[in-house]
Amino acid sequence: MRSGKAILLISASERDANLYYATHFLAPDSFAFIQIGNRKFLLMSDLEVDRARSESSVDQVLSTSKLAKDYLKRTGQRATYLGIIEDFLKNKKITELLVPADFPLAYADALRKKGFQIETKGEPFFEKRALKTPAEVRAVQTALGHTEAACRQAIEVISRSQIRKGKLYYKGRVLTSESIKQIINVSLMERGCVAQHTIIAPGVQGVDPHHQGSGPLRANESIVMDIFPQSMESRYFADLSRTVVRGKASPKLKKMFAAVLEGQGTAFRMIRAGADGGKIHQTIQRRFEELGFRTGVINGRMQGFFHGTGHGVGLEIHEPPRIGGVKDILQAGQIVTVEPGLYYEDAGGVRLEDMVLVTRTGCRVLNRLPKILEL
Repeated sequence: MRSGKAILLISASERDANLYYATHFLAPDSFAFIQIGNRKFLLMSDLEVDRARSESSVDQVLSTSKLAKDYLKRTGQRATYLGIIEDFLKNKKITELLVPADFPLAYADALRKKGFQIETKGEPFFEKRALKTPAEVRAVQTALGHTEAACRQAIEVISRSQIRKGKLYYKGRVLTSESIKQIINVSLMERGCVAQHTIIAPGVQGVDPHHQGSGPLRANESIVMDIFPQSMESRYFADLSRTVVRGKASPKLKKMFAAVLEGQGTAFRMIRAGADGGKIHQTIQRRFEELGFRTGVINGRMQGFFHGTGHGVGLEIHEPPRIGGVKDILQAGQIVTVEPGLYYEDAGGVRLEDMVLVTRTGCRVLNRLPKILEL
């Protein structure tokens, strides 16, 4: 970074993955991060300053109240929060700022009025974030292990359920989407993970890939399970999907499951450093069409394979790169999902999702949970 230019982030690291990545400090309230060259600074309130000094990975943590007192002594004027940041930057002879694309507009406008040139950058803001270190890979694998354990527990309950008049019963009670989600979410909580928007979508509900599912589970129909929790210890996410049927799957559903499994295998063979995610996605789409699974509007709704094949995962559940409809060149060290799916109203939904680590010569599948359709 050239002289006179700095990176500026103002946010809460609890909800801003870039800020957490830069500081390794977790806080629910906004604070300022400034990077000048290789030196990193935090401007913190007295509430968090001591904790930030002991927990963060930056070079210096400064108290905003002390900075405000120094400013008052020097100028005889009281400084606003933004004034403290402005004064700090000017003392460091900073005239240009690089900020994220979602940087607060009010702050940007005020800083421009003070003479700063502001350049925005989209994702990946910190490009190294996409390339996982061995420690980050282990963090994702740990979260994934907890996710598979929770999913395995849910599948075991479904497989032991009894079929009565087309519905599934477990220990005398109707088995529902809500009860399976509770099993999964509680299991994850016990393992230090938090899951939100867990999907247990039976039958036609599973034709909408983001339908979270509700109501009784029924025999002989697909149940799409998609679980994507965050580890509260490491802050890293995992992402996993399985599709099961308690009873007998229809012939079409079996063919869909086999096609999606084949699509995953195709992606596993094609993924490597330098591969184009767009071409991987298009190859799977073409193969589905060859197998007779058309994508498009059918009876007034989208059916077939109408979402991306995969996406990056790390401190956010959706990160670059994408394996989808546009060109995106994969790099060694990225962790991506592989989740082709097929969705038809007359059969249900099928989605299988594993996570892989991109390597120079291929990819390493991180999952261990088997893919079995009929239970």
